Amino acid sequence: MQYCLARPFRVRALSLSLARTPIGHTVHMASAVIFDFYGTLAHWHDRDNANYQSAFARHGYEAPDDVLTAYFSRYDGVEHSEHSVSEATYEAWVRSRLHELTRECGVAESDRETLVTALRAMDQSPMVAYPEAAETLRTLRDGGWTIAVCSNWGWELDAYLREVGLWAFVQSAVTSARAGARKPHPSIFTHTVEVLGIDPGDAVFVGDSWEPDVEGPRRAGMTAVHVWRPEEQPGVYPPELPEGAHRVADLTGLLPLLNLVSR
Repeated sequence: MQYCLARPFRVRALSLSLARTPIGHTVHMASAVIFDFYGTLAHWHDRDNANYQSAFARHGYEAPDDVLTAYFSRYDGVEHSEHSVSEATYEAWVRSRLHELTRECGVAESDRETLVTALRAMDQSPMVAYPEAAETLRTLRDGGWTIAVCSNWGWELDAYLREVGLWAFVQSAVTSARAGARKPHPSIFTHTVEVLGIDPGDAVFVGDSWEPDVEGPRRAGMTAVHVWRPEEQPGVYPPELPEGAHRVADLTGLLPLLNLVSR
């Protein structure tokens, strides 16, 4: 399931390195590109209000930074196959977690169900693709690359890809809700490459979150490309790149890495 925080909760500084992959460096011996969805291919249409802090505030409550950070960290990398047997079962699990969050934020019991419903509605807010996303995916497809999406998202990932106009470029979309595990759990990466019929070493994984989209794919045997959009995170610096990983400022930076040029 997608979870929404205001932008200051994106990955924080572990070093002061802003290094990007030097021009001329390329990724070799790969045939598929697997993308994260939120923050990589698309974002909320209303970025100012599509976050949990705003939802709590609209209902007269505050969601403290430390509580939110702990809540989201708690579920990264978890295996939850017992909750992924059906959409209804998954939805019940999501709502139970949100009830837990509202309790931790001091929401009165009489207000919790209303706030949980508001959070779920916000989780399904309209989205738009990043300006360069469609052209980048079109160039990859025309260059013979297999394109997939692997995301910590809800049951409705396919519908969101259609909404933002990217579905036509994607051969496979794997969402944690259906896969039964959240990145960086290894099983979701294994499932994704098995669906594509490739080995992990044949895949380049592209995403904006450090553990789910860089370290997790690297441990699974993929090449990782970290998307770091500095204009979205002023004053925040990305972690130092490990050997063999790459960093781009937007999706167009991926094309020279793969020896491709946009039309």
